[in-house]
Amino acid sequence: MSKPVCVVAGVGEGNGAALARAFTGAGMVVALLARRTGFTSKLAGELPDARAYACDVRDPISVGEAFDRIRAEMGEPSTLVYNAGSGVWGDVESIRLEDFESAWRVNAYGALAASRQVIPAMKRAGSGAIIFIGATASRRGTPRTAAFAPAKAAQRSLAESMARSLWPQGIHVALIVIDAVVDLPRTRRNMPDKPDTFFLKPDDMAASAVWLAQQPRSAWTFEIEVRPFGESW
Repeated sequence: MSKPVCVVAGVGEGNGAALARAFTGAGMVVALLARRTGFTSKLAGELPDARAYACDVRDPISVGEAFDRIRAEMGEPSTLVYNAGSGVWGDVESIRLEDFESAWRVNAYGALAASRQVIPAMKRAGSGAIIFIGATASRRGTPRTAAFAPAKAAQRSLAESMARSLWPQGIHVALIVIDAVVDLPRTRRNMPDKPDTFFLKPDDMAASAVWLAQQPRSAWTFEIEVRPFGESW
């Protein structure tokens, strides 16, 4: 394929799908990564030149196999958007050790595994973009984020380390910190009393990701925050 390749890791009905649409609209072909391909296969059929790949970011073998297929079928990625992120909500006494490890694997370990798949070609090209979708939990641990906050903090520190290492080589590493409830059918159902302005629109967040990926090198940004105007901060 002659168009540049973007990989979106962690594609679901909210932010992941919005990111896929946004980068397609920016003229790229998009590889859609998720553990299961039911949703992503349907989404790929709605987007020009998009393809769905099964990938469990917690497993480096699965990550390697997915990126091998992407390189063979689509070409070397010039952009990676790491949107995979999950965590169990609970305090330090209620979470299981397995919950803590799983959150770290999805948010930090998988981020490193995916990044290492694209860095060599980006270094050869002297250009590329790696964008992490983070959260304000990376900056503070509340009582019920005993598993999620440490995982997001590890992701943010990894992104910062990568930026300091890779920016001089032409690779723009950046982080989007989301401070909001994402507008999804389930969040609407769970919060029926909240106004429309309370929620973060996935398409608006995705537009910020495209803007980051297209920044000129003389004015790169490492971290931005996105939140609705009504969010307390």
